[in-house]
Amino acid sequence: MTKKVKVGNLYIGSDAPVSIQSMINIPSHDIARTVQQAIELENAGCEIIRIAVPDMEAVKLIPALKENVSMPVVADIHFDYRLAIESVSAGVDKIRINPGNIGSDDRVKAVVDACKVKEIPIRIGVNSGSVEKEILAKYGSPTAQALCESALYHASLLEKFDYTNIVLSMKSSSVKTMVEAYQLASQKCDYPMHLGVTEAGTERMGIIKSSAGLGALLLQGIGNTIRVSLTADPVREIYAAKDILKALDLRNEGVQFVSCPTCGRTKIDLISIANEVEKRLQNCKKNIKVAVMGCIVNGPGEAREADIGIAGGDGVGLIFKKGKILRKVPEELLIDELIKEVELL
Repeated sequence: MTKKVKVGNLYIGSDAPVSIQSMINIPSHDIARTVQQAIELENAGCEIIRIAVPDMEAVKLIPALKENVSMPVVADIHFDYRLAIESVSAGVDKIRINPGNIGSDDRVKAVVDACKVKEIPIRIGVNSGSVEKEILAKYGSPTAQALCESALYHASLLEKFDYTNIVLSMKSSSVKTMVEAYQLASQKCDYPMHLGVTEAGTERMGIIKSSAGLGALLLQGIGNTIRVSLTADPVREIYAAKDILKALDLRNEGVQFVSCPTCGRTKIDLISIANEVEKRLQNCKKNIKVAVMGCIVNGPGEAREADIGIAGGDGVGLIFKKGKILRKVPEELLIDELIKEVELL
């Protein structure tokens, strides 16, 4: 069991639910568009939002976000310790830094002191491109051991000032390296872990790599907050993260969607129907399982645990509920009739 840290209005670690994060991808000086994107992300289910703070002008974004969204805001800081201190003063809920990158001990202490006063946690964010030269020389490349050692080194820079309000991340674009780094760190410390496969790629490949890496760790009980990194609209990251957590039975809010892969028995356009049903139920908050099955052979039987579902016939479909057939419906009305039944649940 890890430590528990408070970030704004939620907790990370220990028995707290795994939380979902994303990062704004609009230039930080464009406050209006950034706020709009943050609102869209929160509406999609984002629970923690991170922003880049490259200069003092960008600090102005923090109060603007705090006024418009209720989720905690994290300031992503590199090199300039003063940006971290000003972000704390501006009301940010968490700081993301690598202490070794912001200078001498007195600068690290200044950041720690500012965070202590407002009880703000610090996430140490190590990735393959940020590992120290000495550690790289020791291991020859950014291996899992190198990532873990770098993260714990940065944590030690904070611990010397009696600061342990820390979250660790050790991201890599290699799923295997990332998984092994978190496994090692979980054996060596009790800090909460922020999971992610960095530079995971476009939406298709990014979701595949993130599902593999995050799933492997979460099923072992490792990981307390996640970010699915996609070269795509950040809202897509939130939907993917929610789906990963639901697939692992770590979330039960919203629709659990099941559909069959189709076979030679399928006589309706199941692929189009399944895609449309999934789209129309994307924002449904009901804790239900919905099934879209290709034929009556596997429909009500195989998906009998579904709260509601359809099974295809020859140009028609059956509406069934908990395995019990309710009625037969023409193919063109299947989706609307299914949605009606969902609304009645």
